[in-house]
Amino acid sequence: MADKSLYVLAGFDDRTESLLAGMQEKLYGMGFTGIQTKNIPMHFTLGSYSTDREAELKARLTEIAETQEAFPVSFSHIGLFRLPQNDVLFAAPSVTREMLALKDRFMDSSDPFSWSPHTTLLIDKPDVIQRAIPVVLDGFSAMDGKVTALHLFEFWPTRHILSVELQ
Repeated sequence: MADKSLYVLAGFDDRTESLLAGMQEKLYGMGFTGIQTKNIPMHFTLGSYSTDREAELKARLTEIAETQEAFPVSFSHIGLFRLPQNDVLFAAPSVTREMLALKDRFMDSSDPFSWSPHTTLLIDKPDVIQRAIPVVLDGFSAMDGKVTALHLFEFWPTRHILSVELQ
């Protein structure tokens, strides 16, 4: 159980979900598969937690959803993280006051990385990511959407625990 963790994810409205998933599906259609978690909503991560905090997090997400309004998000760039063995290709939203205020509600996260909001499109070896970049850039343009939901997942294996809609 030590290798399992809970993650709080910020999810998007249907249109934004469809556009981001479309970018990923384009990659899949061209033979890129990657090692990113599949069959979960497009998102950016707000925090990670130990599995013994599930009940607390379910209550927190439910409480937040009762008062937190959905807010706009704007994706204007594609980015790349370098990891020791893989690279991460992602679409990144511009950081806003609303996004930071929501993130502040998860400052007790045990995530070992600095927070950088992003929506992962592909995780793979550097040479594969280099071939995938032009595919993502082809036809990419800035897009606006909304953060409309919070999701709670357990990883690995993947288990969906809760999704709540924001006001």
